[in-house]
Amino acid sequence: MSDTLAEPAAAVSLAGAAGAQPTAAGSDAAAGSDADAGQAADQGLPAGPSLSPSRAADFMACPLVYRFRVIDRLPEPPSPAAARGTLVHAVLERLFDEPSAGRTPAAARMLLEPQWDRLVAAEPSLAELFDDDPAQRLAWLDEAASMLDRYFTLEDPTRIEPTHREMSVAALLASGLTLRGYIDRLDVARTGEIRIVDYKTGTAPREEYEARALFQMKFYALVLWRTTGTIPRLLQLIYLGNGELVRYAPDAGDLLATERKVNALWQAIDRAAKSGDWRPRPSRLCEWCSYQPLCPAFGGTPPPLPESALPEPAPAQAATPPAD
Repeated sequence: MSDTLAEPAAAVSLAGAAGAQPTAAGSDAAAGSDADAGQAADQGLPAGPSLSPSRAADFMACPLVYRFRVIDRLPEPPSPAAARGTLVHAVLERLFDEPSAGRTPAAARMLLEPQWDRLVAAEPSLAELFDDDPAQRLAWLDEAASMLDRYFTLEDPTRIEPTHREMSVAALLASGLTLRGYIDRLDVARTGEIRIVDYKTGTAPREEYEARALFQMKFYALVLWRTTGTIPRLLQLIYLGNGELVRYAPDAGDLLATERKVNALWQAIDRAAKSGDWRPRPSRLCEWCSYQPLCPAFGGTPPPLPESALPEPAPAQAATPPAD
């Protein structure tokens, strides 16, 4: 990995939020929304266009899904898989509240019920997932417990002291676009080296799809670079669905390319907003999409586009400083 860094050309904000709680639908708010502007203002950044890795992935996968989530803000019913992911994330976050010797598989399992109760209290619709079927709920919790057991085969949490958990980050790029999101865990070594860790409750992708999975991690690495001037030493994805680790060591070239990509992506989003062309992009992901009844690819009709909810115009492009 190159030790040569470009000077950060951005206003930045970095906030450790160990107590921040993502919802079952995900931890990132909609890009370009009023909520984003408020979050940016809270972190000392000017209001304006913003993008999270979740919403970036939405647009890359299907512009119409991006529109439904960001422009129309259509509600989505909770799914057992998404809720399980939120529950497992919550347990792994709380596990590190325990003294190191107490971070055991049994302790993690003991956290499942209280964390689920807390999530249901915050989002009562989650209680409807199992239709008062105790057996279905028990099987679902057993799957979550198996993922937690699998975690202990991949890491030894008694040897880890995270610097931040559920860390809210944001950086204003020189282009005027704000990048933001939540990092599951940030580890900082005594030597100052940074590791970004993300928990995934799915299975590791095949090698040909690995770059797509790493985009989110490079996005976070870019935010931290533009925030601190330091390139994270290691990006680590922990796949709890099949017990695999994916690790990647980024360099300045990776992150400059990611910066170009997110700026180009926002320009594409802005063009779609101006033209009203949010066409669907059918793929295997359609199988799990709750918006099928509104999708033209499935014979549906999208609702009229609400003009008041259009994203901000794309910022003017500015040159990124070259690496030293």
